[in-house]
Amino acid sequence: MKEFQFKIDGKEFKTAVNELEGGITEVTVNGKTYKVEMEHAAPAHKAAPVAATPAAAKAAPAAAAAPAGGKKVVSPLPGSVIKVLVAEGQAVKKGDTLLTLESMKMENTIAAECDGTVKQVAVKAGQTVMQDDLLVVIG
Repeated sequence: MKEFQFKIDGKEFKTAVNELEGGITEVTVNGKTYKVEMEHAAPAHKAAPVAATPAAAKAAPAAAAAPAGGKKVVSPLPGSVIKVLVAEGQAVKKGDTLLTLESMKMENTIAAECDGTVKQVAVKAGQTVMQDDLLVVIG
């Protein structure tokens, strides 16, 4: 089970996503459980991009290995990168927004988990990512 916390328009959502079985998963949002049918769900052991539109059908380039000693920021869920707000060499503070990720028609802010300097930006706007794909490395 994966647990996530989202803040949308100032309102906090606590979620838990249970394993996929045959394209069906259970999602718990603020204590209420829903059964969700996932279209184009990739098996957990494969990281294949999911194309939502013809424009997003281009295969994303494979993420490069993270530099040694850096803090890896990975995607908490599958989606599309809308905006990348940092560049390599940029100083960031814990909580700074690194990028915006769209998933299931919701925009999710991905924030820095620590202070540091951006060592690597592994994605670009418009790119499709899967859960646990490398997004940014902070050193």
